[in-house]
Amino acid sequence: MTTLPTPAMRPARPEFSSGPCAKRPGWNPQALQNAVLGRSHRSKPGKARIQDAINRTRAVLEVPDDFLIGIVPGSDTGAVEMALWSMLGPKPIQLLAFESFGKDWVTDVVKQLKLPAEVLDAPYGQLPDVSKVRADADLVFTWNGTTSGVRVPNADFISADREGIVICDATSAAFAQSLDWTKLDVVTFSWQKALGGEAAHGVLILSPRAVARLESYTPAWPMPKLFRMTKANKDGGNKVSLDIFEGATINTPSMLCVEDAIDALKWAEGIGGLAEMRRRADANLAVLAEWVEKTAWVEFLAADPAIRSNTSVCLKVVDPRVTGLSDDAQADFAKKLAAALEKEGVALDVGGYRDAPPGLRIWCGATVETSDLEALTPWLDWAFAKTAADLQAA
Repeated sequence: MTTLPTPAMRPARPEFSSGPCAKRPGWNPQALQNAVLGRSHRSKPGKARIQDAINRTRAVLEVPDDFLIGIVPGSDTGAVEMALWSMLGPKPIQLLAFESFGKDWVTDVVKQLKLPAEVLDAPYGQLPDVSKVRADADLVFTWNGTTSGVRVPNADFISADREGIVICDATSAAFAQSLDWTKLDVVTFSWQKALGGEAAHGVLILSPRAVARLESYTPAWPMPKLFRMTKANKDGGNKVSLDIFEGATINTPSMLCVEDAIDALKWAEGIGGLAEMRRRADANLAVLAEWVEKTAWVEFLAADPAIRSNTSVCLKVVDPRVTGLSDDAQADFAKKLAAALEKEGVALDVGGYRDAPPGLRIWCGATVETSDLEALTPWLDWAFAKTAADLQAA
C-alpha cells in the first residue's frame, strides 16, 4: 500500500482538543489586560468582574431570569458533585450512563454516597432507553457525551410535571446545543469547553426547583466546605447563600480565568449569540459528515445522526485491516494515527478517549473555524494511509 501525497493546505489552527478547547478566533493575551490582579476577588472591582461574567453567561445562554448562576471550584466535575452531594437523597434516583462522565456520576451516587439508584446505560455510540425515565425520580445525565460523541436530541423524555429534580451535566453541550430550561433544574459546564476558556472553574446554574430542594432537604452525610450552598436561618432551616450567585465565590477564583471567560462571552455576543454559536458548531460537524460519507476507512461512533454530537465528534476506524487486529493492536493503531497528525502539526490532541472504541475525537465547537476542518480532512486521509502502510510493512 502506498501513502498519499502530503496535502498542500494546513489548518491555520491545529487545536482540535476536546478540552481545554481552542481559544476563540483572534485571541491573544492582550484580551486579559483588564483582569483584576493583586486584589481580593471580593473587592468591589473583583466582584464586579465576576458578576459581569455571570451576567454575560445569562445573556448568551438565554438563561431564565429566575435561575441562579454561580462560579464554583473544580471545573464541571466540581459543579456536578456539588449538586449530587447537596440535593440527592429524598427521592428515587435514575442516572443515564452512556459515556465515561455519566459513569463517573454513577460511581459518585452509588459507591460514594451509597444511595440506591437505577442506572440506565448504553454502550459507546448509543443512548439508553430514555422512555424509562420516571417523573417521580431525580434524574442525573450528561446532555452531550464528551467521550462518546453522543447527545440527547432534546429533553422530550423529561416530564414537564416531574416530581424530582433534573441534574444535567452540559459541559460540552452549552453554547452549542439547545438546552431546554423548562426541563432542567441543575445545569453545569466549564469554561474550558465550548467557550475555549481556561480550566479549573465550573459554572453551576440552579432553577427555582433546585433552590427549593436545597432549602428543604439536609443530607445525612458530612458536607465539605466547597460543596456548601446553604446557611442555617433563624428558624433552623436552610437558606441558599445568594452571595455565591452574586459575585462572591466559595473559594478564590483566578481573576485571569474570569477575564478570559468574559472575553469569550463578549466574542460570542459579538458574532450573534447562541444562535450563531450553534450554527458554527453545526457547520463544523457538517464538514466531517460530508467527509465520512465518502471515506471508506472511517465512521462516526454515533451511527444515528439524530444523536450525534456537534462538538465532541468521535470517529472509529472501520477498515478491515485494522478491525481484524486484536483490541490492543487496534488501540495502538489509533494512537499512531493521532501521533502522525500531531507530528505534522495539523491536529493536536485528537486521540479518542481511552475507554472508548479506538479512533479519533475532533472538537467542532464554535471556537473552531470551519475552514480549519476543511483543511484537516485531507490530512486525516493522509495519516490513515501512512499509518496503514507502516502497519503493512511491519
